[in-house]
Amino acid sequence: MSVLTPTEIPRPSRGGRPRDPSRDGVIRAAILRLLADVGYGALTMDAVASEAGVGKATIYRRWRTKQDLVVDTISDLNRAEATPEDTGSLEGDLRAILRSLVAVITGPTGAATLSLLSTVPHQPALAQAFRNGPLGVWRHAFDQIWARAEGRGEIGPGIAGSVLAETTSALLVQRWLLTGDTVDEAYADEVLETVILPLVRASSVAV
Repeated sequence: MSVLTPTEIPRPSRGGRPRDPSRDGVIRAAILRLLADVGYGALTMDAVASEAGVGKATIYRRWRTKQDLVVDTISDLNRAEATPEDTGSLEGDLRAILRSLVAVITGPTGAATLSLLSTVPHQPALAQAFRNGPLGVWRHAFDQIWARAEGRGEIGPGIAGSVLAETTSALLVQRWLLTGDTVDEAYADEVLETVILPLVRASSVAV
């Protein structure tokens, strides 16, 4: 998943009282819940205010339109979850990041993302937010892991950005988006041990 430096999407201001940053997390959580429940088409600014328990003015001070609201929320997704832990080994790093991905897939963010997927092709701003936001964040996380492993001498150069690197999350995403089968830590561990690590070892031998 090579990283693009996430693009900051400016949040338009309508003037008036300054924003209260302490409410941002509550509002974003409300947006994700509503996206999962009703989808992008039925989402309204008023519904977000009600779900978050804030006044409508609080929402409109942050975003002028529904698209601004959703684009901004998407752009910030997964930044904390996709911070790769340095466990001291490639296997440990990959296990940790795959488990973080499982948590995202099975949580509110995953549900909201599924709801948005049918809308994204018709909304260029949303598609760009996904590319620069969560997709870019996960690419960067995996690239950091491969770079650390290369620095330790665990792998040769050239894996980051390769087809092999793409397989790291591909089976989890396939289950999540296409088959509907369970995506859990046990499955992530199985993929790591039976698919990813054998491919890495074979690639290292070939090099």
